[in-house]
Amino acid sequence: MLRKGADIIIETLKKEGVEVIFGIPGGAIMEVYDALYRHGGIKHILARHEQGAGHMAEGYAKATGKVGVAMATSGPGATNLVTPIADAYMDSVPVVFITGQVPTHLIGNDAFQEVDIVGITRPITKHNFLVKRIEDLPLIIRQAFYIASTGRPGPVLIDIPKDITQKLSDVSIPTDEEVRESLPGYKPHVEGNPQQIKKAAKLIMSAKRPVLYVGGGAVQSEAQKELVELAELMKIPVTTTNMGKGAFPEDHPLALHMLGMHGTYYANMAVYNCDLLIAVGARFDDRVTGKIEEFAPQAQIIHIDIDPASISKNITVDVPIVGDVKIVLRKLIEELKKEGAKILFPKERQEWIELIESWKKNYPLRYRNSDSVIKPQYVVEQIWEATKGDAIITAGVGQHQMWAAMFYKYKFPRQFINSGGLGTMGFGLPAAIGAKIGRPEKEVFVIDGDGSFVMTMQELITAVQYKVPVKIAIINNAYLGMVRQWQELFYDRRYAEVDLSVQPDFVKLAEACGAVGFRAEKPKEVREIIEEALKIQDKPVVLDFVVDKEENVLPMVPAGKSYRDMILEDGKKAVEAETMYLVG
Repeated sequence: MLRKGADIIIETLKKEGVEVIFGIPGGAIMEVYDALYRHGGIKHILARHEQGAGHMAEGYAKATGKVGVAMATSGPGATNLVTPIADAYMDSVPVVFITGQVPTHLIGNDAFQEVDIVGITRPITKHNFLVKRIEDLPLIIRQAFYIASTGRPGPVLIDIPKDITQKLSDVSIPTDEEVRESLPGYKPHVEGNPQQIKKAAKLIMSAKRPVLYVGGGAVQSEAQKELVELAELMKIPVTTTNMGKGAFPEDHPLALHMLGMHGTYYANMAVYNCDLLIAVGARFDDRVTGKIEEFAPQAQIIHIDIDPASISKNITVDVPIVGDVKIVLRKLIEELKKEGAKILFPKERQEWIELIESWKKNYPLRYRNSDSVIKPQYVVEQIWEATKGDAIITAGVGQHQMWAAMFYKYKFPRQFINSGGLGTMGFGLPAAIGAKIGRPEKEVFVIDGDGSFVMTMQELITAVQYKVPVKIAIINNAYLGMVRQWQELFYDRRYAEVDLSVQPDFVKLAEACGAVGFRAEKPKEVREIIEEALKIQDKPVVLDFVVDKEENVLPMVPAGKSYRDMILEDGKKAVEAETMYLVG
């Protein structure tokens, strides 16, 4: 049967199981929106800016593990998606971005609202397509979803000229097998090399001071069960990256919490002093390693990752294992059990665990609370207590993001959703909308900064329109806080262009948009307004927390420095806190 290209698009999206699309219509994509209206069966969320739509699709994908979908028209509609596309690329988020394009015969003629979005996004997509024939439409769409969701996940863009959406064809939708066969050069390796797994098992059994270093790949792979089993079987402490939070429960005795620039003292010291580092779905980014020459200087390194390009890219490793994290960990556990799961140096392993426990006791995450001014860390702790640690938390980017990572204890995968690699201010609110739509049974809190919130605050209207009851906790310090902190510590307090004292009244703004607004200016008011917000389940709530303006995120490893240079809460450096344990 002959159908328009637009109808083929909607039919194929349904075949992929798409439940919701986030987007904004326009001339070049109008045929697709008409088909979406006529067919029904897929919910559409009308964002107020294409960037918001892209981040909503990311939040949906991160919260559910499904492929998110964002759609926009040509020209500025497409270019407004560039930031979320780059964000998804950096954080390995499976999102399919569909953009309209000018008719085929006008491409290259500087037509109205024409941009080469395929060329623009080539460095920031896992793959992208320009559809040139209607007969290719269903295969390209199915390929896009397959590429986005397999191997190391990532964004895929499909640019569709308007005439392709209007033409007629009787092309059929290809099967799963036909999709795989159409991509002969794309075969992600998931199993892991058996000999490398054997080597890894021997190193784990013979290590005296091992540490598991876990990144976002473990979340993507749903490997929490395997991580817990491996850690408990071999008595290995576990630290997670910002993107890996929730892959290992943070209330577990072996949890070291986050490492890196704003990691815990005990996580960073454990990594600095370990003799074996087992990297699982992590990429050794600069915010984790600091000065590369002094990162885990005594350790042999095992690296498990599905992306071969990530292995030995930043840090040379001793045992590379390319494969799906969950599958490789399961085989590694089986290999260890086959060898009796022996710890060859049990005394030294126990001493290692006890040393780390002493670090936890002596140098916990802490801050100086106050009865007169609200501390941002206290706000996060109160949200954690009020939600019983069960909420999904999204964050913008800045100081508040780090406090959200440090003082909310995460216990399940996909619980902490934030912009890690790109560091996109404005990510929090739209991502929360996408997360809540994907996981409606969960309470979803945005922990945002006043600077980050205003970058996408128009999406509050979207949340009102669709009755998405996200809770937005604004850590309002009237500064671009993280920049101000660096200016304080490294630029002699020259506060250049970070003053945000002129801002909207966030309570009135919420009310003007049809949401609910509350403000807390004293510590005793914090829990009160959080509890009030939790009672409201039919619209979004904005919570304006007026906090200590010059509170800093600590601990902190200055950029390019080693863990020995970590600045602690009392202003001391880590190397001054106690004699380093390092052996050899």
